[in-house]
Amino acid sequence: MSTSTMITLIGIVLLLSALYVFAQNGKALISSSEAFKLLQSDSNIVVLDVRTPAEFNSETGHLAHALLIPVQELERRVDELQMYKSNLIIVYCRTGHRSANAAEILQKHGYNARNMEGGITRWRAEQLPVVKE
Repeated sequence: MSTSTMITLIGIVLLLSALYVFAQNGKALISSSEAFKLLQSDSNIVVLDVRTPAEFNSETGHLAHALLIPVQELERRVDELQMYKSNLIIVYCRTGHRSANAAEILQKHGYNARNMEGGITRWRAEQLPVVKE
């Protein structure tokens, strides 16, 4: 392999690595332990649960003071969050996949949204408090 080919391959690998890091940062992830600490210290943070009402009210529970807007309804209901436009919004679902989509929707509309990595599954695994109704 020639030196120029080797340099080109290294350049491509570095570019792909940089794109991967950028993509991960673009998802605005927050760990459940980080979210818990922030929620303890800042009462202006909004918690948005994007699961279904059945999941929200299930044995799994939900985070205290969480607003519920299922992800499939978020695009058409995003204006309901207008009063929180300047607040940090922590978005979660069961495992973090639906909330990743929801955070992207909110970011597209100008909200400061972060996806809680691992969702309520990880939150509960870390034995953090939930509300059961």
